[in-house]
Amino acid sequence: MLFGLNGNDRKVQMLDAANREVVEAMQSADPVLVDVRSAKSVLPELKSPLVLHAGPPLPFEKMTGPAQGALIGVALYEKWASTPEQARAMLERGEIALDSCHHHNAVGPMAGATSGSMPVLVVQDASSGRTAYAILNEGIGAVLRFGAYNDEVQDRLTWFEEEFGPTLSAALRHAGGVPLKPIMSKALLMGDEMHQRNAAASLMFFQALMPHLVATATGDRLLRAVNFLGQTDQFFLNLAMAAGKIIGDAGQAVNGGSIVTAMCRNGVEFGLRVSGLGNSWWTGPVNRPQGMYFAGYGPEDGNPDIGDSAILETIGLGGMALPAAPAVIGFVGSGSFEDAQEIFQRERGIVVGTQPSFQIPTLDGQAALLGIDVRLVVSSGVLPLINTGIAHRVAGIGQIGAGTVSPPLVAFEQAAKALAGTLAP
Repeated sequence: MLFGLNGNDRKVQMLDAANREVVEAMQSADPVLVDVRSAKSVLPELKSPLVLHAGPPLPFEKMTGPAQGALIGVALYEKWASTPEQARAMLERGEIALDSCHHHNAVGPMAGATSGSMPVLVVQDASSGRTAYAILNEGIGAVLRFGAYNDEVQDRLTWFEEEFGPTLSAALRHAGGVPLKPIMSKALLMGDEMHQRNAAASLMFFQALMPHLVATATGDRLLRAVNFLGQTDQFFLNLAMAAGKIIGDAGQAVNGGSIVTAMCRNGVEFGLRVSGLGNSWWTGPVNRPQGMYFAGYGPEDGNPDIGDSAILETIGLGGMALPAAPAVIGFVGSGSFEDAQEIFQRERGIVVGTQPSFQIPTLDGQAALLGIDVRLVVSSGVLPLINTGIAHRVAGIGQIGAGTVSPPLVAFEQAAKALAGTLAP
């Protein structure tokens, strides 16, 4: 018996039935990219000085370097402050409000900083009409998500707002939207696992959108959009994250069961949500990624894990589908392909279902895992493996490696105990 959550008790049987319903809802979700809009036009609360960030809610003073740098960058971009020092002072005094992306149907990579003037991807569930949002991927180098806020970052954000976002919007409206699940399914067959590697998915998205870009944009405007999309291998990451949010929220809407519907990190805490526990966060201290560092960097330079991108592992992708991406296995320091197979088989024991739409060719077409059950995690001690980029602890230096990280078991234990309390006589 696990906190009274196992056995043949009628309430436990009802929990198992709810879990089946949750998995079916997640399987049926159908995310479609329908538009790119300014964040404040779809999230009116962002018309005020409010910035959304990755992970569970966290005050500015407790944030790590990359997250603080990203928020300073937003304050400069939105012209709430004219210098980094003024921006920091405003954030420290609470003059700029902060909240979790997840609280606003959004997700963001790394720091996840999202503000009103930024264009966001608008992804709708064709099955339910539910909507999720994510900022655009900035590419590599000096980027806001790693805490950089120099002129290069500001210029790119302004271009996103004034030209690139509207260009994408016009193309998407001309296309009538782009279904994301088929792209994700095909990309898994082509070596992506949708977290560390999105090369195939990004190219297929580019292919799907290109005729509509040509139909709606011309000249240098078209050329700049095509160049950016063609050079940004991880552009689809943010699309996959928004799709993951749609799929996770489909399970959350069942309002029952013991299935994890969101996992995220803010650099200090890891947080998860469970289908039968409402919108509460169950948290524990975030861990540091283990992996491979770029030349000149080591573990002492790395930031604790951060970002909403673990929504991908929540739906069975990323580290939960590591064998799908042989090129990633060594890059994140996970050993051999045989090691990745063993990880997959071990993680099979903590889920209650699969996602038939997502098949892993290197495992003879086995379906991706789906439905992480907090009961199974706690009883087995097996934790979902999360693929992740490693950020430098100092704002603005950027990515210094890649690896994997395990969430804290205590978060799952807390959720299991709370769930048991809901089943008590």
